[in-house]
Parts: sequence; structure tokens; C-alpha cells
Amino acid sequence: MSDKKYEVDVTILMPCLNEASSLGLCLETAREALHRLAEKNLTGEILISDNGSTDGSQEIARDGGARVTQCPARGYGNALMHGCREARGKFIVMGDADASYDFREAVPMIDRLREGYELCMGNRFAGGIEPGAMPWKNRYIGNPVLSGILNLFYRSGLGDAHCGLRAFTRAFFDRMHLTSTGMEFASEMVVKAALRNTRRTEVPITLHKDKRNRPPHLQPWRDGWRHLRFLLLLSPLWLYIIPGVLMVVFSLAIFTALLLTPPGEVFRIGPIWFGDHWVILAGGILGAGYSALILGAFTFFYSLWRHYRVMTRFRLRVAQSLTVENALALGFLFCLIGVLFLVNVVVTWTEVDYHNLAKIREMTVATAFFAMGLKTAFWGFLFSFVCDQAELPGVEESPEGV
Repeated sequence: MSDKKYEVDVTILMPCLNEASSLGLCLETAREALHRLAEKNLTGEILISDNGSTDGSQEIARDGGARVTQCPARGYGNALMHGCREARGKFIVMGDADASYDFREAVPMIDRLREGYELCMGNRFAGGIEPGAMPWKNRYIGNPVLSGILNLFYRSGLGDAHCGLRAFTRAFFDRMHLTSTGMEFASEMVVKAALRNTRRTEVPITLHKDKRNRPPHLQPWRDGWRHLRFLLLLSPLWLYIIPGVLMVVFSLAIFTALLLTPPGEVFRIGPIWFGDHWVILAGGILGAGYSALILGAFTFFYSLWRHYRVMTRFRLRVAQSLTVENALALGFLFCLIGVLFLVNVVVTWTEVDYHNLAKIREMTVATAFFAMGLKTAFWGFLFSFVCDQAELPGVEESPEGV
């Protein structure tokens, strides 16, 4: 984007819902931040995205030199998305209106953006946390666990991935296509930044005890679960692919071991033995694992469609290969494997004049593969329907690879 589009250089954005007791202090530190930015020849504005305040927060904001925009939909994410769209700056600083953050600490963040970074996060653990500023369960359980999971799943490289004070370019916001309406908005921004391999960094900041005279909007257990659920939903590798592969490998190992073991005998590994009951369990696990792999592929495709990931040439070829014809061919192959095992059972049965036959292992394998074939065919039609309806994004060159 051209810089000429922006009316100011920096927008300091705060979502607001009944923050009259703390908003004044936030505006004070924001004005001082703009003064420091002016010394660097940067212009700026303070923007309050109000989420339906009834305590006079809007008047306090206007009296404090801020511009107020009314967000029509409730929710932390809604307020921030609305504010970002209304922002007039090339750079946006986002922070809560509860006085837990000092907006003067965002000035170094703007310096990082001017160096070419697209997202700069605050790091409360590297800077400091005032006594009483963060509940123990958030400080020692919630934030470390969620940040650790986020870095494990997405390799963001950030030490405090859920910090509420952050700065980013307007072009970054426009390109991320953020959609989360609640508290998980903060996670979505970092996840998409990592998936799309945007330049990101962080600076130490201090978390202060908030100045509100009411309980916070954040509900640790509910919002923590929403964050965790969001992280899982955007990671088909960890939610579907890895569990699916483990289940398929386990099932095929049990099938192979028992099929190579003479009928009536058990397969032993030291003191542990596996009999016919295990092949039944393996059949069920194989079906569940294969379904997980299909769901993982579907979720990955959906993430490309919704711009969570960059579309590469390899991914485009894979998406274009998800046709009904290819699914039917693979489904036919699985069904053929099942039929071959079933034919073996029938031939053996005729050889014993249709008397009782101990072929539970072969029958289970035949049933499992036949069911996988039908699943593949059914899912193929769904994949094809979604692919036909979806508008795939264009190919982008990215170091992310496949």
C-alpha cells in the first residue's frame, strides 16, 4: 500500500466497554506516546472503539482528545476489528483500556515496524509484572501453557504470544483477514502471522495492575478454553494428522502381526500377548484414524480458503487433485483390498465344506478396508463440492514451503 493513503502515521487503538475508571489514565499515557512519536516526525491519533459503554466512557474519550467510533457488535475481537478498519494510521498500536499497559512503551514497537517488521508484540515476562497485575493461574499456568502450545503448533518464536499490547501495520491487518469476535482474536493474529511467515518481533514491557473498579471482562477458564480450542482448530497437524497417523500405524501393526501368526495362536512381545480380540480393536481404531486424516486434509484446505495459510504451488496442486474421480479410484483400491481378503475367507470356507471357520482376523481386515473405501468415496464428493464452491487464493511465494 502507498503511504499516501494514510491520514496519520500511528493510530493508538483501544477497545472500550465501560472503562470510565481507567480510561483517563490510558489516554494520558497515549497522549505522551504521541508526543514522543511527534519528536520522531510521526503524526498520530487516539481511537476508541466503543463496544456499547453506558458509564460515560465515550465523553471521557472525547474530552481526552480521542476519536470515538461505535462498534455495532459486542465482543473483544469485534471491537478491535472495527477499530482497525476505522483507523487512519499506517501503524496501529492495540492495547486495553484498563490501564494495565503504558502506551509510552509502544514507541519502541513503532520503531520496530519502521525497520520492516509487520507485527511487534509486547513481552510481559521479559519486561515485568507488577504484584497483583496478573492472577497466579494466568501467570504460571494459562499464559505459559497457551504460549507454549502456540509455539509448538505454529513456531511463532514469541515468548508472550498473548500480550494485549502490540503494534502492527495496517497492511498486515488487511492481509490477515481476521475473523474472531471474542478474546481468541489475539491468538488468531499471532497464529496467522506465523502461518503466513510475516516478519514479527517483540519488546519487553511492564504489566501494571489495572485501575478498573469492576471485575475484568476476561474469564480465565472460559476464555482459556476458547483460546486452546482455537489453537487446536487451526492446527490440523496436531489435532488430526498426528493422532490419525499414530492410530493407522498401530492398527496396521496389529493386523500384520496377527495375520502372520498361525490361527489359534497369539502374538507375543515379552509378557504381553495379542489375540483375536485385538484385531477387532485395531479395526475400529483404523477407521477412526483414517477419518482423522480425512478431516485433517479437509481442515487444511479450509485454512487455505480462509487465508490462514499461504497458497503455494504444491498446495494448489494438492487442492486441485481433490476430485471425485481421484477419490473414487482410491476408494475402489481400498474396497478391492477388502474384497481380496473376503475372497480368501470364502475360498477357505468352501474347502472345509462350509463348516465352522476361524477367520475372524481376515474378516475384520476385509471389513475395515471396505469401510475405508466407502468413506473415501463419500468424502470425495464432499471435497469436490467444497472445492467447486470455494474461491482458492492465488499462489504466493513463501519460505514456508509446502
